[in-house]
This record gives sequence, structure tokens and C-alpha cells, in this order.
Amino acid sequence: MKQFFTICSIACFISILKLPIEYYTFLRAIVTLGAIVLIYNFYKQKTYLLAVVFIIVLVLFNPIIPIYLQRKSVWIPLDVIVGILFLTISFLKKKELKKEEQHQDVLSAPKTYSRDRIASTKRKI
Repeated sequence: MKQFFTICSIACFISILKLPIEYYTFLRAIVTLGAIVLIYNFYKQKTYLLAVVFIIVLVLFNPIIPIYLQRKSVWIPLDVIVGILFLTISFLKKKELKKEEQHQDVLSAPKTYSRDRIASTKRKI
């Protein structure tokens, strides 16, 4: 998923250029898909603030009922902000995953304590 979020951010940065309308339709579809995945993940993790932020992104970029802001000068800052959001989420998820893997490695090693040994009641003479 990290690569997908990186692709979403790169697509947002490319949209600053003057491109045909088909690209912007593609951009809406890919950003909507990324936003849906992130909303689901953030809701599952109970990070409601970020879920709300990506609900706003979902509403702005949805391809079914598009919102037309008419001027490119309005869309450029939005594209840059959304691109930075996706890029940040992409890198933050990688760091969390590494911490999670290290935590699992520590937990997977069985711990042995000296008090857990069974002492024999028979004495050897």
C-alpha cells in the first residue's frame, strides 16, 4: 500500500502541469481510492481526525459527483497539500511498520525465568 500512496502523491504533484481532462479524471479516481483506503484504516485505528481530513479529500476529489472549482489557481494548492498528505502517510506508515516488526521480534522470543524451574523433591545422597 505504501507504493500506492506514493503514486497518489506523485499524481497530485503532476496535476500541477497543464494536462488533458482525462488525466484529471484519472487523478480523481486514484485519489478517491487512496482516500477510501486511508479512511478505513484510520477509522479502524480510531484516529478520527485524520479520517475526517481524508473524508474532505474524498469529497473534493470524488469522480462520481465532481466538484468543479473552475480555476486552476484554486486546484494547485489543493493538489500540493493532498500530495504532501499522501507522501507523509506513506512515510509514516513505513516507520510504524518497522517499529511493529521490532516489537514482534522481541515478543516472539520465549522468556525463561529461574523461578519457573521445577525443583526435584528427591535428594541424591
